[in-house]
Amino acid sequence: MELVIDVGNSETVLGIVDPGTLDLREHWRLSTPIPRTPDEYGLLLRSLLSDSGISQDDLTMAVLGSVVPSATRILTDALEQIVGEAPIVVDAGSPLPIRLDVDEPLTVGADRIVNTLAAKEMYGRDTIAVDLGTATTFDCITAEGVFVGGVIAQGLESGLEWLGRRTAKLPRVELIPPERVIGRRTEACIQSGVFFSAVDAVDGIVRRILEEWQREEVYVVATGGYATVIGPHAQTVDHIEPFLTLFGLALAGRSIRG
Repeated sequence: MELVIDVGNSETVLGIVDPGTLDLREHWRLSTPIPRTPDEYGLLLRSLLSDSGISQDDLTMAVLGSVVPSATRILTDALEQIVGEAPIVVDAGSPLPIRLDVDEPLTVGADRIVNTLAAKEMYGRDTIAVDLGTATTFDCITAEGVFVGGVIAQGLESGLEWLGRRTAKLPRVELIPPERVIGRRTEACIQSGVFFSAVDAVDGIVRRILEEWQREEVYVVATGGYATVIGPHAQTVDHIEPFLTLFGLALAGRSIRG
């Protein structure tokens, strides 16, 4: 089994993928900002595996993609203890069957790199991957696996945090689809504003990309932590795959290992 880890600024998502397939057997979400030592990560990983009935002896490799360098170093040490060998760390210099056709390819984040690989292998068509995480990213990927750029926008959490931090009388609320646009309580007004702003932003930016990119029959895939919340309400989204990045990491690890 393959242990894949996607380290984002807010959350670290871990998954167990069956070798030779893209079947996700188990997944977990951890808070990235909580400081942990390699030993603490090791204990936590062993506990998660054990609780899921998975032996660390069954792990054939670990693949790590990270946009947080400090966490990369710590997790690399922890994963070496768990798997018995250093993890495969995916970055812009990794030998993958994709191309980063942008002005500064070495600055492209690991998540966008593996999303490109996953879109190429899983869909085989021109794709816009809308990743709804800490930030909301829009990745333009050709059928041949060429990342041609995209958009980085603020994430949903940032809108909620900004309102809670900058407005003394407005409460923090949970981001859930509201029953109606016009709220009758303060909490409902905030939910409506943040939620529908996010939905309309997805649709608006996707439509602008389609107009500028000039490709036919582009497939729009929503992924990331908020994909199942926002995706069903966005008119431009064709498919929801919350774990596209984890599948991309598994594909990257297999490609690099050969």
